[in-house]
Amino acid sequence: MPDSIPLWLPIFYTLFLLVLVPVYWKNYGPANFLWFSDVALFSVGIVLWTENKMLLSMMAVGVLALELVWNLDYFGRLLTGKALMGLSNYMFRSDLSLFLRGLSLFHVFLPVIVIWLLLEWGYDTRALYFQTILAWVILTVTYFFTNPKENINWVFGPGDNPQQKLPRWLYFILMLVFFPVAIFLPSHFLLIWLFN
Repeated sequence: MPDSIPLWLPIFYTLFLLVLVPVYWKNYGPANFLWFSDVALFSVGIVLWTENKMLLSMMAVGVLALELVWNLDYFGRLLTGKALMGLSNYMFRSDLSLFLRGLSLFHVFLPVIVIWLLLEWGYDTRALYFQTILAWVILTVTYFFTNPKENINWVFGPGDNPQQKLPRWLYFILMLVFFPVAIFLPSHFLLIWLFN
């Protein structure tokens, strides 16, 4: 372990995952782990044990902006009582247990860990390409092997429900372009500016 990572952090993080995985599996099903945020959660766990700067950079360019928007949505609703974007609506559903919703607070500490490690290690600029490939694989698996009603990673439509205006295959192709161009590329340049 480098001096920058105290040993308790990967231990605690791993114990958290050992609790989260069976609970999520039971309540949401295994397809839920295809969400980009869940992929980032597991990847950062690997980063904490392996010190893999590339994997950290991939999660930063692919997911950090989305996690920060989730936090804005969540804390905005906590403070105002009004849904801003709807990304965190499930955190306010009374039919879900507090424990289950509490596990989803990983969205709060995950970006903190990513930013902290970026400050320690910097950002690997090659991550843009590797994250794009990983995202295409995840989106393709999601498109072909999950229930459209779950709309994981919004691969069938923006928001909670599948869209009906475009042919499904065309919307999917647009999503393959949207993530790298609208999210990864701006994040890439911002990360270079902030951390390199």
